Amino acid sequence: MQLGLIGLGKMGANMAKRLRLGGHEVVGGFNATAAARLTAAGGVGVTTVEELVQKLDGRRAIWMMVPQGGPVDQTIAKLEPLLNPGDILIDGGNSNYKESMRRHREVTAKGFQFVDVGTSGGVWGLKEGYSLMIGGDPEPVEFLKPIFETLAPAADKGWGHVGPAGAGHFVKMVHNGIEYGMMQAYAEGFTILEKKEELHLNLPQIAEIWRHGSVVRSWLLDLTTEALKLNPSLDGLEAYVADSGEGRWTVFEAIDLNVSAPVITAALIRRIRSREENNFTDRMLAIMRNAFGGHAVKKD
Repeated sequence: MQLGLIGLGKMGANMAKRLRLGGHEVVGGFNATAAARLTAAGGVGVTTVEELVQKLDGRRAIWMMVPQGGPVDQTIAKLEPLLNPGDILIDGGNSNYKESMRRHREVTAKGFQFVDVGTSGGVWGLKEGYSLMIGGDPEPVEFLKPIFETLAPAADKGWGHVGPAGAGHFVKMVHNGIEYGMMQAYAEGFTILEKKEELHLNLPQIAEIWRHGSVVRSWLLDLTTEALKLNPSLDGLEAYVADSGEGRWTVFEAIDLNVSAPVITAALIRRIRSREENNFTDRMLAIMRNAFGGHAVKKD
């Protein structure tokens, strides 16, 4: 099966390689760098949208792996004049589910199809396969089934049509919110271990123990263990943690639905706080303690 692929970062290139290994032809790229990356992955590299569409035969399916928001709308706007009725646009990025619902309405009104795919797996997807959470109409999802079966860890595992338009990105949003909470719990636990200096605890050793038989074992712990082995004291790293937006959307959705989600919310706030230099909030706390209790205040 043919697939057009737009957005050839490392994850996109790895997806192309996995599809090629599964016997699919992949066409994609927008500039010389992206075209060369896809060619190296065994696909057909192109430098324009027009060339991409021209090289796809029959019913076209084009998978977009571009940043959420404006870039998705801009890519769709470039593609629509080149498409035929029934062609399928797939958004495999981290888009807001409400935007995916809107895009589905707009795209289908013009005679095309739109499928939203929450995609998890990152740089490990080439080896491990991708977890695919798919939203959209049944017919295009069924048409794309060979693609999903190839990208997933197995033909019958790690992927599924979870609901109508927007459902794929909604499920991926909550997935990432859960990820925030899990990461925060691991980070706090290992910090407590690291602070108990008199016990001389070996964090990579403990992480390795937990990987086998423990109720807290996970793939995330596997990756954490390998990272700790390479850099046990985290030398050279800044305490700055970014967020892709999906954790925020999960918190907003929880509030709208009157769902208590304190762990995910706290994990998001902690990430935001990690970016604040000379934190004003903490300085306010220090000066208040000094004012009511005479507690010492540290100064630069």
